[in-house]
Amino acid sequence: MKNKLIALLTMSALAVGTLAGCGNTAATDTAASAAGTAAETPAEAVSTTTDEAADTAADSADKYADLSGSVSMSGSTSMEKLANAVAESFMEKYPNVTVTAEFTGSSAGIESVLAGSVDIGNSSRNLKEDEKSAGAVENIVAIDGIAVVTDPANKIEDLTKDQLVSIYTGETKNWSEVGGDDQAIVVVGREAGSGTRGAFEELLDIADACVYANELDSTGAVMAKVASTPGAIGYVSLDVVDDSVKALKLDGVDATEENIKAGNYALSRPFVMATKGEISEQKTEVQALFDYLSSDEGKALIKSVGLITVD
Repeated sequence: MKNKLIALLTMSALAVGTLAGCGNTAATDTAASAAGTAAETPAEAVSTTTDEAADTAADSADKYADLSGSVSMSGSTSMEKLANAVAESFMEKYPNVTVTAEFTGSSAGIESVLAGSVDIGNSSRNLKEDEKSAGAVENIVAIDGIAVVTDPANKIEDLTKDQLVSIYTGETKNWSEVGGDDQAIVVVGREAGSGTRGAFEELLDIADACVYANELDSTGAVMAKVASTPGAIGYVSLDVVDDSVKALKLDGVDATEENIKAGNYALSRPFVMATKGEISEQKTEVQALFDYLSSDEGKALIKSVGLITVD
């Protein structure tokens, strides 16, 4: 009896040990499998993420690698310096793209882009509501200051905004009335439809109220006329001012980039490259040009021609 009891106990112990052993083996196998999966998953994830990042970078780098075609611009004569610089630099970067620019005035440029005869309409003023309603999109690429200039011999250094308004509306006719010599004021401006004229008159709230002695069809013509005419006064883009004329202060504030950025100088305006529809809807060459303008390289180019970047 005693021997039978010992035998039964021994068999029970063996059975329990066998079950425990089976359980431990299953647990060990499960843990090993989980550990293996855990060990493999991060590595695979890192590999996948790295590959995707590399592919994205490659796609970005190659986006315009084989760019070819053409971009046509038309519009503001005040934007001539910027447009020519952009065309030259962009074609150097993308040799298989041709960029052309014509300088017909802001309104004519917007009409051309709406008519589909050019890709970009350059405007040195904000777009009008009717132009926007017709499908033109206002893409501001830079900010320009409008400088008030006189012939170099003029003794006047500063005018108030009210004095400038009085001169351009014909109320003030002699420089002696604003502290200068006894000399007739020769009022020079741009032709009707000019973006510079539109911006100047709008900023001073004197649209259709100006009395001009000369209405000229380009920025260069205004510069030449003012420089060579005693008593002349005119307005031009800040970026074209040189030693041939004298730039006046307005309400004691110089026409400088710093003052315009700070909002201290009254006569400033946007440089717009209008498109018919959003930029994303344009052909690849046009999209590439806008991407270029918003890049560090493009911003440096904008600054190099005396303009102010928009951000």
